[in-house]
Amino acid sequence: MSEGLPLDAPREACGVFGICSQDMAVAKATFYALYALQHRGQEAAGIATTDGQRLCVHKDTGLVSQVFDEQALSTLVGTMAIGHNRYSTKGSSLASHAQPYTLETIAGPLAIAHNGNVVNAGQMRQDLLALGGGFTTASDSEVILMTLAYHAHQGWQESIRHFMAQAEGAYTLVILTREGVYGVRDPWGLRPLVLGQRDSTYMLASESCAFATVGARMIREIEPGEIVHIPPPGCTYDIMQGHAPHARAFCTFEEIYFARPDSVLQGRLVHQKRQAMGRQLAREAPATADWVVSVPDSGTPHAIGYAQESGIPYTEGLTKSRYIGRTFIQPSDELRKTGVAMKFNPLNANLEGQRIVLVDDSIVRGNTVGPLIRMLRDGGACEVHVRVASPPITHPCFMGVDMASQAELIAANRTVPDIEAQVGADSLAYLSLEGLCEVLAQMEGHGYCNACFTGKYPFDEATTAWTQRDTADVKLEFASVFA
Repeated sequence: MSEGLPLDAPREACGVFGICSQDMAVAKATFYALYALQHRGQEAAGIATTDGQRLCVHKDTGLVSQVFDEQALSTLVGTMAIGHNRYSTKGSSLASHAQPYTLETIAGPLAIAHNGNVVNAGQMRQDLLALGGGFTTASDSEVILMTLAYHAHQGWQESIRHFMAQAEGAYTLVILTREGVYGVRDPWGLRPLVLGQRDSTYMLASESCAFATVGARMIREIEPGEIVHIPPPGCTYDIMQGHAPHARAFCTFEEIYFARPDSVLQGRLVHQKRQAMGRQLAREAPATADWVVSVPDSGTPHAIGYAQESGIPYTEGLTKSRYIGRTFIQPSDELRKTGVAMKFNPLNANLEGQRIVLVDDSIVRGNTVGPLIRMLRDGGACEVHVRVASPPITHPCFMGVDMASQAELIAANRTVPDIEAQVGADSLAYLSLEGLCEVLAQMEGHGYCNACFTGKYPFDEATTAWTQRDTADVKLEFASVFA
């Protein structure tokens, strides 16, 4: 996806990493892993380490390369570490929202890094306040931290199980304690978490692409509801069921856009699945054209698949600056629109007098596709047919990838012909939900969450409605407290 989503309160769809090792410099390993996971969050980064006694933390807003240097990494001592890249879906890019979150507990130091969104965090927060707890942010991640800390006297595994019994929603966690690193995946399996190994060292990451940067290999994906424990010195691991799994509801948007194409999700390389989506799109929505062109980089695998199936050759029609961050995860609409103009330029020699099929992975607001169509026409294209390798996005997401308010989604209240006219395309077509499900089912046989396309969330309607109301209440409360 080449366009952004609104980012105006603290919910994360982020990258996490954890490692326990006697053989590796864990802070540097975490730094390189976060670099590989940079696509999952560009607003803040942080690393926490421990030697089993004291906790060391460095975090700030900015890219991984901006937050860390040799001096910062030299202060992060220990044999265990966790790291986090932040992308705020509902919050400002404040340093106070950077993770890992840390706390001293009765059972020793505690640090967590979280990817996802706990939809009943508001109620959990109220319960903790009633018990005398306190909070400094409106983040659901801090609710997780405080819940674990409150039950720390029971032992970390029981504390984690207690949290899992209470929480509804999306969460993959890496948790740092003096007893080792824990990884946790929610019972729906909404967000990814994988286990890797290098020699006698074990580690956890949001995506398998993080392992190659530190010379490790993927062992397996953590299954829904599982807890994995990597104790010091990190040369073994234990996996236990922390909560009975629910009907699997892995986020389809991870497959379509969010994950890196060289990662393995649900047993198959993401790049292969995106090409298959493009092939299915070509079968459903053929076009008469001279060239297939992608919106780089996220639309490229889908465009290659479209070209393979349609027989229309693939070429580059847009060149992209590799030094402009993904507009999807920039924190304001103004920055997103500026980013589009800075990010792409047409390759006029490939476009002059040509009929173009422009393939993108998805359209959210429509802020990007219109300017890109005009860019291609200015570059000489005589026709531009837009093909989108996902169904129309009509509903917001409350599980960690915030899809904006429904009023801001271009497909929520407009027909395909209306959108086609608005963006100036000669034709426009989306991949059908049935086609998307067929592609993924053929490869996986696993369940997916398609709520952003259907409005059918993995949780009951009462919970979803309450979550929307509660989120607004918490935001107003903290706006008044910290004004």
